[in-house]
Amino acid sequence: MGGSVIIIGGGIVGLATALHLQRTNPDLRLSILEKEPDLGQHQTGHNSGVLHTGIYYKPGSLKAKTCTAGRLAMIDFCAQHGIRHEVCGKVVVAVAPDELPRLHKLHERAKANGVTCALIPPERLAELEPHAKGVEALHVPEAGIADYPGVVRKMAELLRAAGASIHTDTRVRGLREGSQEVLLQTTRGEMQADQVINCAGLHSDRVAGYGGKRPAAKIIPFRGEYYKLTPGSPELCRNLIYPVPDPAFPFLGVHFTRMVNGEVEAGPNAVLAFAREGYSKLKINPRDLLESLTYPGFLRLASKYWRVGAGEMWRSVSKKAFVHALQRLVPAVRPEHLEAAPAGVRAQAISRDGAMVDDFLIERSERIVHVCNAPSPAATASLMIGQTIAADLSE
Repeated sequence: MGGSVIIIGGGIVGLATALHLQRTNPDLRLSILEKEPDLGQHQTGHNSGVLHTGIYYKPGSLKAKTCTAGRLAMIDFCAQHGIRHEVCGKVVVAVAPDELPRLHKLHERAKANGVTCALIPPERLAELEPHAKGVEALHVPEAGIADYPGVVRKMAELLRAAGASIHTDTRVRGLREGSQEVLLQTTRGEMQADQVINCAGLHSDRVAGYGGKRPAAKIIPFRGEYYKLTPGSPELCRNLIYPVPDPAFPFLGVHFTRMVNGEVEAGPNAVLAFAREGYSKLKINPRDLLESLTYPGFLRLASKYWRVGAGEMWRSVSKKAFVHALQRLVPAVRPEHLEAAPAGVRAQAISRDGAMVDDFLIERSERIVHVCNAPSPAATASLMIGQTIAADLSE
């Protein structure tokens, strides 16, 4: 593949895609456009830094395939370039007997995805995480943590050294796909390329719309709010402590995550954000909010899960309720052990029938590839997602 490619979006998926294209097509004229002053400012820079293993995802799905291989590729990338990371392991804890069937199903799914893991009794759980309490747990020793902002900085450095152009403060306002090229209207003026890759994350569906593509789903933003353990609080978490997830709901529930900087985050909940970049409760974008509240898919989702949503909203306004949820996993945690931490926003694609798109969603036209859904574990899987997109582009 020769010619020119423009990638819209300077998050970890966009840069990983660019890196693969640059390595496999050294003569390619490659440009990355990012609307923010710096790279990786949204989902990449606001995630929990976990190296996921693929235990949650449907066997054979794009998430399962890219996460399993992507974790190994990301570990190799971090090791090669001296980026902070650690394979520290995690435990998924069943706190009551009625959660055991779901835990055992998760174990079977993990094995089907080729993940090394084992069911462990409370005695072994206490050795790994002394403050966690449960009737049984799934130990996943291959899970880990990584400095994803550091990964983005290194990717950008490698791309620039190889001749790629990275334009920050550059917003795309229009796309026109012709028979020979794609024309982009941007805040830097008109640009053109033989092919375009839309990795715009929170705005991917809108960018697809600029090019006349109607994605199968709309992005609805959900804010994930976190606390972190205060300095000097007890060592309540050594590594990663997760609850047994609800298979009908794509969010994993509040959990404890040790970060590469040594801090421990607790969360997140999942509440509708009133802006696509709504990292605080007070951030409201009328256009974004109106789109969410009038979208048939979100209304169907909300009517189905209103009890779950009400609980998430209550935890958003009540620290006591948030702490109570955390105490199911770690009974010793107290309100004084926690202080507010930065929130993140998950770009969740929802179809018109109200289903949350469970897998990565990649669509294409003749000259444009649209990455329409790439939430967690996209950071872990990014190098393999990039390889998949590049292969799709070549076809």
